[in-house]
Amino acid sequence: MANQRFIAAINGYIEKMPSLPTSVAKILEVCNDPKASPADLNRIISIDPVLMGKVMKLINSAYYGLNQEITSLVRAIIMLGINTVKNLALSTAVLGTLGQTMKSQALNMDGFWRHSLCVGVSAKLIATQRKVDKKILEEYFIAGLLHDVGKIPLNNRLSEDYVQVMALSDRQLLPLNEAEFQIFSMTHADVGGMIVENWKLGTEIQDAVRFHHKPLEYEGKHKDLLYTVAMANYFANVTEIGFAGDRYPEKLSPDITDYLKMNISYLEDEMEVRVNAEIEKARIFLQVAS
Repeated sequence: MANQRFIAAINGYIEKMPSLPTSVAKILEVCNDPKASPADLNRIISIDPVLMGKVMKLINSAYYGLNQEITSLVRAIIMLGINTVKNLALSTAVLGTLGQTMKSQALNMDGFWRHSLCVGVSAKLIATQRKVDKKILEEYFIAGLLHDVGKIPLNNRLSEDYVQVMALSDRQLLPLNEAEFQIFSMTHADVGGMIVENWKLGTEIQDAVRFHHKPLEYEGKHKDLLYTVAMANYFANVTEIGFAGDRYPEKLSPDITDYLKMNISYLEDEMEVRVNAEIEKARIFLQVAS
């Protein structure tokens, strides 16, 4: 069956994708320890000069808007918090790994990454507006940034078939994930969940990636993150900030807007200018990872 060929191709592609650096795995392990201290994290990052350089460059970027240059890694960890530095390291490592596989096939990758940045930035702004704990705000950005990561193997490994998926979506006015399922018997959300699981990035990001097109089916404990990413993704699609192939996105369920106590008109009226400004600053993530 054709779908078995597609599944085998994607499984093979993911298995051959480079692993995240060992230092990132150690960082995740340390950060999952409630007793971890900035000094523990400093010891791991400081022995990886490439990672340390990327983290310091990100910390001193316009994205974080610090008033003075930070030259001490341990001071940066203390100022930004363990979770923020963890996600900085994680994002640069993931983007660095994906940067080795980015090719323009069915998708234009500049548009794809602008869409991804928009979702990441929007998710973080929504979470900030809702007064989510500052210690976990970066998880909203990372989950949004990676929500469509599953499109990269489909774009690269099955590019001719993915062109057919997009043609089907345009012809029948279908959401892209529905067209994917008709042809592949899987969606980019399924593939993205496989990548995140393979990289051991944590269940919160994995759930947001895997369920962002079917949030109401989700029964796990990371609903706030998932619903925020789903809203941010819909906002990015309807405002056409970047383009990741989905011209006919599903309508956002009122259950999500009710849960978040926020509506799309607010985002369109109040946040679009802020989102575009934040995207320009957040481009440093891609520049550092390349």
